[in-house]
Amino acid sequence: MIDTSLHQSEPVALPGRPNGTVGRSIARHALVTALMTVTAMFVFVPAALLHCGLRNGRRAAWLCAAIALAPLAAWAAFSPAAERTGGLVSLAFVTFAIVLPSLIVLPLVERGTKFGSVVVLMLLGSLAGLFATELVSQAALNHSPYAAQLAENKEFYAKIAQEYRKNGAPAGFIDAVKRAGDYSLFVLPAAFLTSLSFAFMLSLLMLGRLTAWRELAARRNDNEALGIYLFRNFALPDWVLFAFVLGGLTPVASGLVQQIAANTLTVVVFLYIVQGLAIFRFLLASIGGGLAQTLFGWVMLGFLTLLTAGLPVLLLGVAGLFDSFFDFRHFRKRKDDSHESHSD
Repeated sequence: MIDTSLHQSEPVALPGRPNGTVGRSIARHALVTALMTVTAMFVFVPAALLHCGLRNGRRAAWLCAAIALAPLAAWAAFSPAAERTGGLVSLAFVTFAIVLPSLIVLPLVERGTKFGSVVVLMLLGSLAGLFATELVSQAALNHSPYAAQLAENKEFYAKIAQEYRKNGAPAGFIDAVKRAGDYSLFVLPAAFLTSLSFAFMLSLLMLGRLTAWRELAARRNDNEALGIYLFRNFALPDWVLFAFVLGGLTPVASGLVQQIAANTLTVVVFLYIVQGLAIFRFLLASIGGGLAQTLFGWVMLGFLTLLTAGLPVLLLGVAGLFDSFFDFRHFRKRKDDSHESHSD
């Protein structure tokens, strides 16, 4: 269920700020956002837009997004013909799958909606954005980004199988590589969504540590809000269980229904593994470990995962799945549940 514990829905721009200060803030956020959209730092684009909205209001966040996307739009429109299609597709992807979902959830972030709920809603928005990118590209450019990515990945997996064959790998191993490649192609949309989920999670984790969020919680005298976007508090809404059940139809379905179920299951399993990792982080925090102990715990988890072919991650995924029933993080209430650590 979606938590709205802050009980306010109005824009939360900092009160009494001069127009010049707001304008400079929007310009700075737009510049940073524009630079991040064309670099590996694009994962923090949602954080920049949400932070701008918290400091300057929702309209300012939309204006910031428009200004930030303008250079990318100009480059796509005036680039050489050979690069124009790729530039326009990139513009559509960033706009529909990253920027718009971030702006749409801004009111929920203002109200302090739970971490997991915001991430899931952003993913649903990104799913709609991916469909919009595909439809717009086909209609305006006569180009299918999905088909192009599918063909590229097919070629990639074919080259891998060929390399193994040249090196004399056993036929059984090559067949296993082919099956893994075929399944990866089958759940390609899920791969896009899981990669986008990293952007949304990292951005919310960053937002929870920025000044604007702390000022918002302080003005509302809500200490609990400070910890909402810590990783240890990541918890999926209960209704995601229905998506897990839908994914369970994968073995018995066929055709398009099977592909939808398989992609749904892939995304949901990934999210439950993340929730299991959040439970693990909560346990590390609850025993009062400092930075060194926390790092040691994560290193040991990684070592055991490699040693046992992923068994600890599988168990954490199961814990994440059943957390909706048992609420492992609140078997007993501790005074230090909101304790913060820079290792989150």
